[in-house]
Amino acid sequence: MKLAIFTLVEHIEKDGALYGYAPYIREMDLWCQHVDEVIVVAPKSISNSITAIDLPYKHPKVKLVEVPNFNVKSLFSILRILALMPCVLLKMYKVMRAADQFHFRCPSNVAAIAALVQILFPSKKKITKYAGNWDPKSNQPRGYRFQKWLLGNTVLTKKMRILVYGVWQNQSPYVTPFISATYFDTEKVPYLRKDYTQTLQFVFTGALVVGKRPLLTIKTIELLNEKGVAAQLQMFGEGIMRSELEAYVVENNLEQCITLQGNQEKELVREALKKAHFTILPSKSEGWPKAVAEGMFFGSIPVSTKISCLEWMLNYGQRGILIEPDVNAAVQEIERHLRDVDLDTMAKAALYWSRQYTQETLKAAIAQNMLD
Repeated sequence: MKLAIFTLVEHIEKDGALYGYAPYIREMDLWCQHVDEVIVVAPKSISNSITAIDLPYKHPKVKLVEVPNFNVKSLFSILRILALMPCVLLKMYKVMRAADQFHFRCPSNVAAIAALVQILFPSKKKITKYAGNWDPKSNQPRGYRFQKWLLGNTVLTKKMRILVYGVWQNQSPYVTPFISATYFDTEKVPYLRKDYTQTLQFVFTGALVVGKRPLLTIKTIELLNEKGVAAQLQMFGEGIMRSELEAYVVENNLEQCITLQGNQEKELVREALKKAHFTILPSKSEGWPKAVAEGMFFGSIPVSTKISCLEWMLNYGQRGILIEPDVNAAVQEIERHLRDVDLDTMAKAALYWSRQYTQETLKAAIAQNMLD
């Protein structure tokens, strides 16, 4: 069987291998092991350097069909994609004609175009992994709403299965709840009771971009310390805000309690999560908040905003602390939990829930969706 993947993840071809963002590659390896050949339709990175968060596909027969990386945020970018559109559509049509099954990584511009082309192939099986926020009540960009509508439309789209994070009511019959995972059963460690009267260890894992609110995270730790709650923060990730965040830390003399670690390998992040009291992620939007689930796996209590499927994940406050995106309100909620809530019980609840979803259960769910 030949699988065609449509994704916005930038790829690098080097030494006969095809590389991409490591968490994406790890999951796609699970999908690809069920097929004989893989065609990846995606942009090519302008950089040819492999970083700590890049991995190659394991599949022995994988090929890249390059499409441009684009956006529609300016008149120039709109005119550019209009000029390139015939070539992109033709490439996708040829790939779909050659493939036996399609896999869309949504939401993305690449998948949005592919969603149009797939209408021409009603007899071929299609799977969409919707990594964004599926909450039908959320305020989302028009392009995201279009993809959700078209892929879930039973008239225009045939033989589709849409895998979404969380459980939502009154959805297309194509929609199926799906939970991702990072760790294996063998990586489970005994629950370790943590002392919440000592210096609190927080971990932030994510891109240093506005949408993840890393500055709000830093200010939350800053205010906790100002109010007498000893707290330290390790931030893992890179992004355009890094220099701004580093400057804020220095200007406010926070070097002793806040460390920006940059991108690090999985093992180092895992060790930090094992020791952390809390995982903090006050995002504006999430699909599957991988960083939150990873912290929960080791009994690190998540601190998160009420977005996407996070309220469901945290059982509406029973498995974690739900905060508002305001530093004073966030600190007040954390203080209330430190004062009034049995955090040991909350940490255990987070751990036991997250450990239902391992690489083994993910592998079984992928096999079921691929082969059904």
